Amino acid sequence: MRFLSVLVLIAGAAIGVFYPWAVSNFSGHAIGTWRVYEGGRFRPATVRLAARDAPVRVLVDLTARAERVASQQHTVLTLTAASGGRTALASTLSFNHADNPRQVSPQLPDKIFRDEAGVIETVTPGAYVFTVGPGDADGIDMRAVDLILRAGTGSVDERAKPAGYTLMGVGLAGLVLSLVFGRGNKPPQNPNSQPPPPRWGRGGSQR
Repeated sequence: MRFLSVLVLIAGAAIGVFYPWAVSNFSGHAIGTWRVYEGGRFRPATVRLAARDAPVRVLVDLTARAERVASQQHTVLTLTAASGGRTALASTLSFNHADNPRQVSPQLPDKIFRDEAGVIETVTPGAYVFTVGPGDADGIDMRAVDLILRAGTGSVDERAKPAGYTLMGVGLAGLVLSLVFGRGNKPPQNPNSQPPPPRWGRGGSQR
């Protein structure tokens, strides 16, 4: 039962955690990366997209002090993408769900947090203007913000996360139960397996 519970736990983690992360970060191919904030200034990025790029996944990397971002409950950044005077995507980014931020350098306290702004499902060929700006969060010491675009990305099945988390819960519960009941099923100890008490010398029963 313990081995089966571990397998269920691993399967749940693969479906609910690794699969969505892999699709979001590695499916499709990279279009490019643009620096949209540096030196205290935001600047828009203009990118020409083709119809064959669809769907386009929009990711944002934020370089900042980790403790301020991890505890943040407000919007850190806003993002809009527009083409031909029409808004193709509008999103708010909080970055507080990024479990494993990347480290810039062992000597620096800054970390790189990634958040997904969304997916542009249908692309009208032409120039798209991506505008990133500050949200309503206070005290975020931002060093840099990068815009990352990926073309031809897959979509995450919405059932994956709930199913994965359910399997993880079942596997964890089974593992705990196997450990608890496993302790009570230990065979009784054979008294003959213990060495006899000393009979002579210090601590012996006779002299």
